[in-house]
Amino acid sequence: MKLAHTQQGTVQGTTATVDGTLVHRFLGIPYAAPTGGQRFRPPVPAPAWPGIRDAAGPGPAAPQNPDLQAPPGSTPRRWSEDCLNLNVWTPESGAGSDRPVLVWVHGGAYLSGANSDAMYDGGALAAAAGAVVVAVNYRLGALGFLHLPELLGPEYADSSHVGLLDILAALRWVRRNIAGFGGDPQNVTVFGESAGAAAIGTVLGMPASDGLFRRAVMQSGTAERYRTPADSARLTTEFLSLCGLDSGSAAGLLDFPVAELLAAQEKLVQRTAASSYAVPLPFQPTVGTPALPRPPLEAVRAGLNGGVDLLIGTNLNEGSFSVQLRPDNPAGPAFTDRVASVLAGAGIPRAHAAGYAEALGRVHAAAPGAAPASDGKVLLEAAIADSVYRQPSNRLLAAREEWAGSAAAGTVPGRNHAYLFTWPSPAMGGRLGSCHALEIAFVFRHLNSPESAFLTRGTAPQALGDTMSSAWAAFAATGIPVLPGAEWPEYGAQRATVVLDADVSVAFDPRREIREFFEAATAGQLEG
Repeated sequence: MKLAHTQQGTVQGTTATVDGTLVHRFLGIPYAAPTGGQRFRPPVPAPAWPGIRDAAGPGPAAPQNPDLQAPPGSTPRRWSEDCLNLNVWTPESGAGSDRPVLVWVHGGAYLSGANSDAMYDGGALAAAAGAVVVAVNYRLGALGFLHLPELLGPEYADSSHVGLLDILAALRWVRRNIAGFGGDPQNVTVFGESAGAAAIGTVLGMPASDGLFRRAVMQSGTAERYRTPADSARLTTEFLSLCGLDSGSAAGLLDFPVAELLAAQEKLVQRTAASSYAVPLPFQPTVGTPALPRPPLEAVRAGLNGGVDLLIGTNLNEGSFSVQLRPDNPAGPAFTDRVASVLAGAGIPRAHAAGYAEALGRVHAAAPGAAPASDGKVLLEAAIADSVYRQPSNRLLAAREEWAGSAAAGTVPGRNHAYLFTWPSPAMGGRLGSCHALEIAFVFRHLNSPESAFLTRGTAPQALGDTMSSAWAAFAATGIPVLPGAEWPEYGAQRATVVLDADVSVAFDPRREIREFFEAATAGQLEG
């Protein structure tokens, strides 16, 4: 058994050999106090404990409904409001506390997920990278993102993103304690996928995050996933109604049974899903609040966290789950109408939906083997990928490049690196393509795990997995991802993007026609 010391007390973990390296793991360490007494309020530090705390097993996940898209055979997550815990994996490599630190933020649409999911086991990555890997839990759904200040008062001014404040609390815990696990508190990289990456994108625009991490990796994320106070207030009213409450009885939420909160939450999710062709996201952070005073992209463009190095990218077929796994309704709207709705959600006037189809057609015409853009499902999948993931990523890069170009003399802007993951999954006869979340198993070195079997079918190229996990590790260590025998160029004016496939390559401004269409359409520069 391995002991480690934190400011709260001593923890006792376990040790295993992973790929020939001894890795110590400490699971379920509380980084903040139980949230039952702090429901809808910011986290407070965890109290000290006497003696030695057992850290051999994971702590509970945040309260959540069953994940209907969990891999076959997955164990249902054990949850509790006492969910603010983290896991640490650290390799045995002698004395010292100077290893880079990678802090993982899981995805799940701000509705589900846990640091205990087998796919996020950081042992193999820690062993290969020579790094300390941390995975955090944070509050989800209504308990993490319900807007309540107008109803419950100033104590609840940031209730609509206490889940993000949890992540900041975890990063503060890392800064104070990670040296005891062999990590360098001055060399922390926060990385995440989907909602986890969106959380990071939002955190980049939160003033309280300044100085908590040196680097960030956003896998299929955005800095644009938020609501206005008015939108959030309308959603809160709807949620209260589903709970049998109203504005005059909103305080009843403070001791409302969690199971009943989750039941109301699921009804709200289903309503949202019925009117959306992309991933339903009823619960999101709210701008114009003390912790998030303005849209994250504006804060980034003004230089907040400008010195943080960023590695960001998307998968080619981010929208395939939303299209291929959703039963088709022949009586529903035509695919062209669905595409127009998706684009409208991204600020593209419906009148310009045909222009998107034309831009996609030009991209596919230049890509041998690409599916015809005239196919309705292909068009809808691409529209979701661009609207929800790829173009927001491009805009975040543009905002950082814009600030870097105007930074004061002597200021050292953070580096920007971009990727496009294109290796296609063989699942469902190949219809999913390079789908959402496919890259996670490559980064965590879990290509042969049961959890990745559905998507990889045992055919994933190990060399690509080695390349990606090594690149992420190098980025965490130095801010510069590396490729075998080649340089990973900075994004820069040429929009250099590494294409991650069985054969890794570098492209300059890939899918340019679509980027230019979005820029012109959102700026009102298209006719009609």
